This record gives sequence, structure tokens and C-alpha cells, in this order.
Amino acid sequence: MAASSANPSGESFREAIAAGYPAGPGTLLLGAAQREGTVHADLPVHLALSLLNRHGLVAGATGTGKTKTLQGVAEKLSAAGVPVFLADLKGDLSGLAAPGEASDKVVERARACGTTFVPTAYPVEFLSLTGRHGAPVRATVADFGPLLLAKALDLNDTQASVLALVFKYADDQGLPLLDLADLRAVLSWLAGDDPPDLSDYGGLARSTAGVLARRLTELEAQGAAGFFGEPAFDVKDLLRTAPDGRGVISILELADVQDRPRLFSTFLMWLLAELYEELPERGDQDKPRLVFFFDEAHFLFDDASKALEEQITHVVRLIRSKGIGIFFVTQTPKDVPADVLGQLGNRVQHALRAYTPDDAKKLKATVSTFPRTPFYDLEEALTTLGIGEAIVAVLGETGAPAPVVGCRMLPPASRMAPLDEAEFARALAASPLASRLAAPVDRESAREMLAVRLGKGGAPVPAPAAPAPAPGKSQPAPSTGGQVAAAAAAALGGLFRFATSREGQRLIRGVLGNPTRARSR
Repeated sequence: MAASSANPSGESFREAIAAGYPAGPGTLLLGAAQREGTVHADLPVHLALSLLNRHGLVAGATGTGKTKTLQGVAEKLSAAGVPVFLADLKGDLSGLAAPGEASDKVVERARACGTTFVPTAYPVEFLSLTGRHGAPVRATVADFGPLLLAKALDLNDTQASVLALVFKYADDQGLPLLDLADLRAVLSWLAGDDPPDLSDYGGLARSTAGVLARRLTELEAQGAAGFFGEPAFDVKDLLRTAPDGRGVISILELADVQDRPRLFSTFLMWLLAELYEELPERGDQDKPRLVFFFDEAHFLFDDASKALEEQITHVVRLIRSKGIGIFFVTQTPKDVPADVLGQLGNRVQHALRAYTPDDAKKLKATVSTFPRTPFYDLEEALTTLGIGEAIVAVLGETGAPAPVVGCRMLPPASRMAPLDEAEFARALAASPLASRLAAPVDRESAREMLAVRLGKGGAPVPAPAAPAPAPGKSQPAPSTGGQVAAAAAAALGGLFRFATSREGQRLIRGVLGNPTRARSR
């Protein structure tokens, strides 16, 4: 690992790292310091538990060890009694539930880091958006909210404002939006042949309603219909500890939806908004209440509207007071907006590649986000790191930045491979959540209420289709700019203006979910 051209003495390096990464009962061990090809087993690199609610970033190119770092940190947190939530796109992390294999390579790596390898299994709860690979995770459409649903549906600003109008109207009329059928029914009514008066909301063009209906159909075709409904997932189930005091590691299995990044990334953001809404203020504590790993974070920010990006920034900034630490996992820091990146106090950066001019730019941008260090040439070091090696920059126990250090990461103590089918089936059978959440509940909601109001005797309300233009006539034009602005203003009101008061906390749901949650449950 390359040293800086200034090349300060080895003794000054040792003193700086020992002072910046002290061991203690309130820390977790990442690995051992590494410099100029030498691993210093007597210079452990620790992370202060009390500062994990200052959030963090785990980054690096594909195949550099990010997933194993994620696995190892989750183990240490669980052992410290901290519950963990993480997403598993490829099924690699299910091995947390089984003890690892004491191979010669793993044992030697642990020894080089100054520790002894002890194979260990951890308490794990498997979750699933589809219900096929874990306890089903559901949310009502109302709780999910118009802004996140617009992201999942890939709507433009005009279409998103119309979706917000539909949510607002349904709430004003006492029509609970529990599942996609409810949303489709309300949309059909508002765009039908005899719609209610929407002048106070800015109006609704049937062509736009048709687009929304088609996007809902596409979402259902992707298997998302099972996610929306009841019983809704209670985020407090993420805060459990096992009988032995270890934190439960909740793993959201995403292998069956990994090709639908908009869906699972917006769901992860919904979970964060729910945690912010549900949990009381806690302030700084000896350890966090939960650490939340947001994998493939770039999918959340790709093409995100300005309103959504602003609200993500607000949630990240304020959720620390609830005792929640968030770690974004992605390839480079450039994948995360600057306003969010500036709030991430702990960094574990694995190797980057510089094969193309664009790669070289990303490398320079990554180096610029680290504090200056006399001990490493970061631009060279980041391209020469081996698998399972990283550049670490964290907050020390006083809250001041610790010196940048190269780190040989500890190997996970659990299995570094997925569970087999029989092991996975046994884990699901033992889950207390899976049995409680398995059966969906279909109570009266907007669809049934509208059927009664419209005198259909419970018959389904048809979905709107995009109207074909009559001969010689053009298709109805969508709302004008003024109508769109009025619709957005009427539907969202002051929700884009975040306040720091208690009212502001309620507005988190108004933007990312539904401010009048009680009506949807």
C-alpha cells in the first residue's frame, strides 16, 4: 500500500493510528492497520459505536470486498447488541446465519490482524418484498406515499403532480388507499365519464390518468402488487435482540427483484422514513438503536427528483437523533449527492479501478473527499488495494476525524457463502415474523367504498385507459403549466417545505408517505 512521498517516520504513523483508533468496550474492530505492504497486527482499527449514528459509506469497485466488509461489520454490531438491517441482492449474505469455515486462508488472515478466528452463527431474520424468500414485507399505498411511488413508477414531474392529486383527493374523501387496486379504482373514478369536480385540485387530464394506469400495470407485472397491502410491516420489528442479547440481523432478500432497482431502492427509503416517523427522539447514546445498510445506493439517487433528493437529505440529517445509523453502500462517493455525502462521518473505501478517463476522474474525485494524510498517497493506494483491504476514515471517540489509515479487514466469522435450500427453509420455518405476516388481510378500502358509492354492488371499478383521439380531433391535452402547479400545490400543500419543529417531523410522512396515516390503517 503506497506511502506518501513525504514519508513521515514509522513511529509517527504508529503514534497517530494508536491515538486515533483506540480499543475499548464501546468500539468494534474492523481490522489492522496496513502501510507499505506491512500489516501491523498491534495497531487495530476500531470504530466507535457511539458515533455510528453519524452515518457512513462503504464504497469500492465490484469484487473488492464490499460485501464481506458489510458482513463483518454486521457481525460485530450484532455481537455488541445492536440490531442491523441490510439488503441482500444476490443471496450472498444468508450465510450470516451459519458458522464460517476455518480454512487456512481465513485463519491466517485473522492471525495477521491480531485475532483468532472463531466460526460463529448470528441471529438472522429473513425478509422479502414478494414473500417468497422471507417474512413478507408490506406497506399500504397511502403509507408509501406519492413521492416514492412516483419514483418507483418512473413518472415525470407532471405525472407525479397528478399522482399527488389522487392521493390528496382520496384522503380528503376518506377513501383508504391500501393496495394498488384501491389506487386504480380512485384513478378510474377521477378520470371516468362522470368524474367529481376537481377544480379545486387543478384538474386531471384523462391522458395522464391513462399513463398512470399503464405504469401501475407494469408495476403489478413486476410482482409488486404483493408488496402493497396489509398487514403492514412494523419497523419496530427491526429493533429486536435475541435471547442472548445479540442484535437480530434483518436481511431483506432481493434476489427475486434485483432487476427492479427502482422498486427496492424506493422501498428502502420508505423504511427509513417509517423509522424516522415511528421512533422517539433519543439523542446521542453509547451505541445506536439500529444500523441500516443501504446497498446499491446509486439506484435511489439516479434520476431522483429534486424534491425527493431534498427529503432524503433531510431524513439522513435528522434520523441520527432517533439513534439510527445509515451506511450507504455503492461503488464511488460520486454516486451519492454532495449534501448527503457531507453527512457521512465514517468511510470504508475499497479499491477503485482507473481503466478509462472517466474512471480516472472518479478516482481524483474520491481522493478529494478524504482528509489530507501524510502517511499515504491516496491516488496510488486506492488503485493498488487488494481484495479485503480498504482506506478507512472515521470519526474518533471525541467526534473529531481520526487519521486516514489503510486497513486489512477482518474476515467474517460466519459463512462466506449462501445457505443451502434446506438450511434456508429451516430458518424460515423458525421465523416468528413469517407466520404472523404470511396471510394478507383485505379489509374494506377505497375500491369497495367506491363500488358502493357508484351503485355497482361491489363490482370491480375498471381502470382508465388512454383515450384514443376521435376522427378529426386531437387527443385531449394534459394540464397546462398553471394547472400542474395548482395541482401540485393543492395536493402537496406545504409538504416540500420541511420544518425542523414537531410539525416538520409529521411532514416527513407527508412527503415520503401520507400525513394522515391513521385513515389508512
